[in-house]
Amino acid sequence: MTEEIETGAPAAEDGQGLIEKLTSLAKRRGFVFPSSEIYGGLNAVWDYGPLGVRLRRRVRESWWRRVVEGRSDVEGIECSILMNPRVWVASGHVDAFTDPLVDCLGRCHMRWRQDQLDGDRCPNCGGALSPARRFNLLFRTFVGPVEDDTARVYLRPETAQGMFVNFKNVLQSTRQRLPFGIAQIGRSFRNEISPGNFIFRSREFEQMEMEWFCSPGEDERWFDYWCQDQLQWFQDLGIRRENLRLRPHAGEELAHYALGATDIEYRFPFGWGELEGIARRGDYDLRRHQEVSGRDLGYPDPITGQSLLPYVVEPAVGVDRTALTVLLDAYDEEEVRGERRVVLRLAPSVAPYEVAVLPLSKHADLVGPARQVAAELRGALATDYDETQSIGRRYRRQDEIGTPLAVTVDFESLQDHAATIRERDSMEQVRVGFDRLLEVCREKLGLAG
Repeated sequence: MTEEIETGAPAAEDGQGLIEKLTSLAKRRGFVFPSSEIYGGLNAVWDYGPLGVRLRRRVRESWWRRVVEGRSDVEGIECSILMNPRVWVASGHVDAFTDPLVDCLGRCHMRWRQDQLDGDRCPNCGGALSPARRFNLLFRTFVGPVEDDTARVYLRPETAQGMFVNFKNVLQSTRQRLPFGIAQIGRSFRNEISPGNFIFRSREFEQMEMEWFCSPGEDERWFDYWCQDQLQWFQDLGIRRENLRLRPHAGEELAHYALGATDIEYRFPFGWGELEGIARRGDYDLRRHQEVSGRDLGYPDPITGQSLLPYVVEPAVGVDRTALTVLLDAYDEEEVRGERRVVLRLAPSVAPYEVAVLPLSKHADLVGPARQVAAELRGALATDYDETQSIGRRYRRQDEIGTPLAVTVDFESLQDHAATIRERDSMEQVRVGFDRLLEVCREKLGLAG
């Protein structure tokens, strides 16, 4: 029987309350846990649970298919986290990768990023603030047994530089010609002054970055192309267009390497925030690495025979922020038969599970066929199996983790060899034969064809 939704039911509240609700749901259902929680945790460091791992993997795979596997002009690489420290001297990170730090001189002695404060008083206790000083965000460590300046290295603050220093290696080992891209997904580390808002800003995070190399003068056209391409990708993940915007950087906001930049921003509960940055980097990076390393990083033009330094357009997006965004955009509450229903209206392309198989009860006659159905679907779809608690509670649990479809095996299934498919969003149900379950599920998930 179809469940009834009362019109005018309360939606999820705005503001910090939504972040708190999502943080609680994420821990309870196994999306995100505080890191090393049994020891009190570590500020702004997070672990991903069974559902979080699935969600992040699907986000990564979606980006990789769009940017790398779906194109013939982008190559993927994986670079090490530790690099020669001269890389970060050349890139400007050692000297310029800083934020303005102020200390509370009042009761709490907390530290803040000056550029994120609205006034000149401590947001926590109202105390006076110290003069700002520059704080370098690089994490430092040492290679080898001796901890001195000659052994100092850095945990990479971005994945981009690995692609620049490998530009010639990729060019020489592939058949690529301008324009083409190099992409990678990997961990980065930033010693943030004031991280927060759940996984929006953390000290360890994962990036999806691509460096698009093109001829000088072609970069502005490709910049516009990648802004629109990545904006569409977020919509393909199920994020509503009205919650997205393109915000060009003003002149004084531009990074030292940028000829231009635009952020794709999302309307978070705490205000508009950066979801992805797309930058025109010119030839800054290749030129700097060529100067510092002494190696020729020019591109030999096969038509003119002359060497040139390509210009670069860089789309850079975080896996963690994207995961947070799809969760926030999907979170909803409504009233069903007088009860509150929490539902994550995740797009099937990012939902941890596409389908859940649920026997009506734990009766032995139902568990066997239900497990068989789950095994057959699991070969083609991300499939969960759940036989614990009442069927109503299991529906609610699957709604709360964003599973688009639930397949219920009941006692009637023993006679008609069919099961009931329930849709998460509409809660409509349809009876389908076992032999057509996969076909119909794929149709409802938009995977037919």
